[in-house]
Amino acid sequence: MTISAQPSTEVGARNLITDVAGLRVGNADDQTIKTGATVLLADQPFTCGVHVMGGAPGTRETDLLAPDKTVEQVDALVLSGGSAFGLDAASGVADGLRAQGRGFKVGDQLVPIVPGAILFDLINGGDKNWSENPYKRLGAAALANADTDFALGSTGAGTGATTANLKGGLGSASITLPSGHTVGALVAVNALGSAVVGDGPAFWAAPFEQNAEFGGKGVAQSYSDTHVPPTKLAAHANTTIGIIATDAALTQAQCTRLATAAHDGYARALYPSHTPMDGDLIFAAATSEKPLGDPIADTLYLGHAAATVMARAIARAIYHATAQPNDAQPTWAERHG
Repeated sequence: MTISAQPSTEVGARNLITDVAGLRVGNADDQTIKTGATVLLADQPFTCGVHVMGGAPGTRETDLLAPDKTVEQVDALVLSGGSAFGLDAASGVADGLRAQGRGFKVGDQLVPIVPGAILFDLINGGDKNWSENPYKRLGAAALANADTDFALGSTGAGTGATTANLKGGLGSASITLPSGHTVGALVAVNALGSAVVGDGPAFWAAPFEQNAEFGGKGVAQSYSDTHVPPTKLAAHANTTIGIIATDAALTQAQCTRLATAAHDGYARALYPSHTPMDGDLIFAAATSEKPLGDPIADTLYLGHAAATVMARAIARAIYHATAQPNDAQPTWAERHG
């Protein structure tokens, strides 16, 4: 079977994951602690899958996202800092959704389905001497802030994120395919490795950049020895967590395949990626507003778009990071802007 080449694609109007109609994103952060939380939700429950490729994940309710499980749709997804403490951010979101009348109905009770994932930002220069876990509060605040427009960089789950040599952050990007389907990515980049080539300004994701969205520096002009790349291995403070979303009508199994394909975006934008000390994870969300015209060709291009959009979102996270007091690392803008 031959699948013909598709015409050109277009970046979404916002170049955010919320270019997928019906999606909203909310961020909340605490700059004193240097941490935060991010929530993605839709007007209605959405189909969801997940794929984990890192060796040190921290998750909530990901088992139920397997294609053979009973509940196929979720009410929201949460990305958070805080390591295991950050899993409580999803509890704040679940409480808020239940108060809104959202959730899986069991008898006379509503149980919001809110899977989540965390990154490790506990040794990034912030004051972690809290008397009460702050993440439930941050999750509730992120839900209250949910909108179609949201900030990138040092906000939400990316507030305290770092990479091997630069400050990390929260990134997003989108693309609309000729089939009419939109694909968007949202990612909190706290990688063991680096998003830039060596000490220069060029991003590993540069071949996929659209409209100078992360500085337009182009590809690196030279590459040093890449067999032993820079990492923050000694810190053990890692993990990149993300969401890929589309308006295509996908099953839970197809969402799982979409999340799997999107991991190629990590490999294209972070060097190295999927290490034993990263908890690299991607959720895939489908609002199912637009049916597939050609189930084989459309899912192929959706997966390819997921990888390239995720790579772009990672670079945008680093590019938009802003300096704050007591930062452990410089921002891209401080070093190259």
